[in-house]
Amino acid sequence: MDTPGAGLGYLRGYNDALVVGLARAAPEFDRSSIAAATGLTPQAVSKVLGRLTGEGLIEPAGVRRQGVGKPATIYRIVPASRFAIGVHVARTGVRLVLTDLVGEVLAGAAAPLSADFTPGELLDAVDAARAELLQACPVDPARIVGLGLGMVGPLDHANGIVRDAHRLRHWHDVPLRELATTRLGVAVHLDKDVTAGVTAEAWRRGDSFRDGVLVMVESGIGAGLWLGGGAYRGAHTNAGEFGHTVLQVDGPRCVCGRRGCLEVLHDAAVAAGDVPLAARLLGVGVVNLLQTTDVGHVVLAGADLLRHRDVYVDAVASAVRQEVPRADWLTVTVSASALGGDVIAAGAAMQVLNAAYGRPSPALLNRGLG
Repeated sequence: MDTPGAGLGYLRGYNDALVVGLARAAPEFDRSSIAAATGLTPQAVSKVLGRLTGEGLIEPAGVRRQGVGKPATIYRIVPASRFAIGVHVARTGVRLVLTDLVGEVLAGAAAPLSADFTPGELLDAVDAARAELLQACPVDPARIVGLGLGMVGPLDHANGIVRDAHRLRHWHDVPLRELATTRLGVAVHLDKDVTAGVTAEAWRRGDSFRDGVLVMVESGIGAGLWLGGGAYRGAHTNAGEFGHTVLQVDGPRCVCGRRGCLEVLHDAAVAAGDVPLAARLLGVGVVNLLQTTDVGHVVLAGADLLRHRDVYVDAVASAVRQEVPRADWLTVTVSASALGGDVIAAGAAMQVLNAAYGRPSPALLNRGLG
């Protein structure tokens, strides 16, 4: 037998998150525009706005007169009402950022890692860098929603487990989300580094980034997929092992166990000092990816790539122009991430905010909040 009101808490949380997600995309809004965009009744919207105002997430910002009758109260989001910490776990160190409720990066910190770091060493480094971060930008700990980890894969996002991180000896079936929650004392969101990165790009670019990919070259090659307006993780939440797609069936052995992977061929070219060849190989891989996914945006990122930014952007853009059939119709925008070295950490923080407060769907955004 159903208990009256049993689902009310869930509905309140869902509706509140929906309105906050929409508010992040609009400088100002009123009750009627939220009702039109969400399908909620005006009465339901009034209750949500009252709760969010009471929690300090939004605030009144004046009134709007629309003919006769009572003026409509205008609201706006309060960026400094909530914060999130994002962490980029690379093979040589960690990079942390603090963001506000709208995803603006407020401060950053970093810490090195040993070449063969353990889970315990990683969490020690994150904890130390977090203390440095919050010393540089003090905020009320109660307003920190959580901490996001963008981690090297392969990775089981659904269960919070690092399965077998390539080139990291101590990372076989490590329950990192659980370990980090216990060690750091905050809610933790764990995802692949590239999926965190593509989330950041989607935040920045809005609805124009409905179908896109972030390709990262940093001690390995991976791809974060944003398909149909959301992150795509696959059946086992391990999508994105782009560097381990094969370009040469009789090529050299890769760390994943296969031969001729994009990553091993690319790294061999870099080791030989032939960065243009490495960039060309990446371009071939990107065209293969485009033939499979038909995305409209390719964003290039990663420390190794950004050291030769123009070479890689030019090579990938050239490959797209020359090798994608009907490139006049199957148009693709190729660019480097404007967030630079912060893209993974910033995206990990944004994922925390998405989990807590939702992200507006493209369909809702298209209705507008004017």
